[in-house]
Amino acid sequence: MGRAERAAVFDVDGTLVDTNHLHVVAWWEAFRQAGHQVPMHAIHRAVGLPSTDLVAHLLGDDRNTDQDADISAGHKALYGQYFDRLPALPEAGALLRRLHRDGWAVVLATSAGGAELGALRRAIDADDAIMATASADDVDAGKPAPEPVEHALELAGVPAERAVFVGDTVWDMQAGSRAGVRCVGVLCGGIPRADLAESGADAVYADPAHLLSALGDSPLA
Repeated sequence: MGRAERAAVFDVDGTLVDTNHLHVVAWWEAFRQAGHQVPMHAIHRAVGLPSTDLVAHLLGDDRNTDQDADISAGHKALYGQYFDRLPALPEAGALLRRLHRDGWAVVLATSAGGAELGALRRAIDADDAIMATASADDVDAGKPAPEPVEHALELAGVPAERAVFVGDTVWDMQAGSRAGVRCVGVLCGGIPRADLAESGADAVYADPAHLLSALGDSPLA
């Protein structure tokens, strides 16, 4: 098959794999161990930011930054306990395989790397459909900066106007919008429809299964 002419770029956590609330609990415990009581609802709305940005967002600029690395390491260790049983969202793998068959270059754009990314890909179980992965390790700035999406487009060899980005957070929608791609939101990460639309989503679906069932009328038609 020749080079794809269009790209479907996917966030992973909360979009394809049901992990957002696992991240919330792991971050909550990491903050608690460092002496901070951070409300879970606040953590939930920050999920999707790179680790350093998430800590800064929740603790503020006047925090003791010497703790940042330990808090992030705590989250990483606590979240790692779930790697062998991360649950894919309904029809996530089927959606990626369908898009691949339809001629889309399917690229993952995620802040996960290493063992975490491996665990996520095992959960999705659609490696045959995934052309490439743009991880946080590959760019200087994570979402909501456009770099992760732009890097995904470079890997696919597709310009922004022929790409769609699917994600579950406002950070995803902002990153996709800044990269100049059409954005599709999913509600399975727990962020309200209105917040996704306000942040740049052209269309919003319940989850991958809903998007797959409505594919013909979606931006991924």
